[in-house]
Order: sequence, then structure tokens, then C-alpha cells
Amino acid sequence: MIAKVVDASVFAALSFQEAGADRMRKSLSGFELHAPRLLRFEMANVCLKKIRLYPDRRAELAEMHARSLAVVILEHAVDQVQILDIAQTLRLSAYDASYLWLACALGCELVTLDEKLAKAFIKMERQQ
Repeated sequence: MIAKVVDASVFAALSFQEAGADRMRKSLSGFELHAPRLLRFEMANVCLKKIRLYPDRRAELAEMHARSLAVVILEHAVDQVQILDIAQTLRLSAYDASYLWLACALGCELVTLDEKLAKAFIKMERQQ
């Protein structure tokens, strides 16, 4: 099965039925999904932010988050030293650099809704 790395922007769109979720679901269908171990923590934070914005939807949002935990995503440790170099060179957060590092390490596509991260991935691909 062909692998793709998914970042929190994509997984949040899928999990919380945000704009672009259907398009993302189709583009990921049939692929093995990978992410750095931090993805689940980022997702919990996304859920928390949504609950703070929409407290009356707490139960619904918590249920969406709980369902997202059942989605099979292969989680990986990342090279903490290399992500610092990537983050500094490309002016990314360490979080974003970890997704980029993993996609490069696995030799697969990074799927993101973050325009800056998508551009950084293209730049890294060209350098390899």
C-alpha cells in the first residue's frame, strides 16, 4: 500500500467535517496514512479550541474527536535534531518540520491544507 503523511490540518478537516473534508477523504482513500506522534496531541488541542469557541457543541465535538482516535494512522518518532535544522532553514515551526521530515524520510507525499508547509514540501522534494 502506498503511504502518505497527513498533517493536523488535513486530519482536523476530516475529523471535524470542515471545508475540504470530502475532497481530502477521496485523495487519501486506499493509502496508508502516516504522521509524527505529535498528531494526536495536536488533534486534542484542535478539539479543545473548538469546544472553547462552541461550548454548546462540546458533546458533539468530543465525540468527533473520539471517533478520530479510531482512524488507523501509523505514528512515528522523528529526528529531533534534523527537524530543528529544517524548521530554521525553512522558517517553519518544529511541529510542521516534523511532518516534512517524516514525508522525506518515508519518501512519500505530504498532504496538508497549510499553504506554507505545502510550499516547503515542494522545495524539499526538489532538493532531493
